[in-house]
Amino acid sequence: MTIAYESGVNLFDTAEVYAGGRWVLYKPVFFVRSSLVITTKLYWGGKMQLEYVDVVFANRPDSNTPMEEIVRAMTYVINQGMAMYWGTSRWTAMEIMEAYSVARQFNLIPPVCEQAEYHLFQREKVEVQLPELYHKIGVGAMTWSPLACGIITGKYENGIPESSRASMKSYQWLKEKIISEDGRKQQAKLKELNHIAEKLGCTLPQLAVAWCLRNEGVSSVLLGTSNPEQLTENLGAIQVLPKMTSHVVSEIDHILGNRPYSKKDYRS
Repeated sequence: MTIAYESGVNLFDTAEVYAGGRWVLYKPVFFVRSSLVITTKLYWGGKMQLEYVDVVFANRPDSNTPMEEIVRAMTYVINQGMAMYWGTSRWTAMEIMEAYSVARQFNLIPPVCEQAEYHLFQREKVEVQLPELYHKIGVGAMTWSPLACGIITGKYENGIPESSRASMKSYQWLKEKIISEDGRKQQAKLKELNHIAEKLGCTLPQLAVAWCLRNEGVSSVLLGTSNPEQLTENLGAIQVLPKMTSHVVSEIDHILGNRPYSKKDYRS
């Protein structure tokens, strides 16, 4: 956290399931609380020894709870000073719009942000659906998994390393995804993308993170790292961002072949 903060990072995202639910985030000792943006995601319930969080996210929609009840609960949390804002995570555009409509109908507080998966191989929601919400109701995008659970690092190019996440029993789904036909096609595309990274003087992970950051609709990109070296490497994406010209982005689009088309594209 110190490395991140000293490198200019001020947003730290938490969730009740991180570290198997055995973690407690204490009051920052070495940082001024007002200089941090701390967010958390809730579904079952969590615990943090903080007076408040900046943004609390409703993690995944709850089909068993009426939308009015969810919006009223989040409004209560904000009015009690436990959070400044609330947002959604893994919600569809329709569900977010419903929450906004309920808030306006009953004079409650609407969500301000959606946490969505976004990376080179997952683009539709962030590039097509969320921009419409942003322009209509002001909902921003905070994205996660810029390296697709490590797939984009290139470490699975020659199989599943023993120490990798995909080798763990709880990540069998990731292993199957990597060794599938689509997974092999992705690895082939990553080889081509690596040539672009080399031309720009960066690593493949740095290129992937910078690619996410270059999207003007993305407010923040959440990084998940397991050691200081990974964090330092990923933060180097900031230096790559100015190099993400329209020509470079077009090159990447050509290799990926998965650029989604919005209504704006069809009109033009």
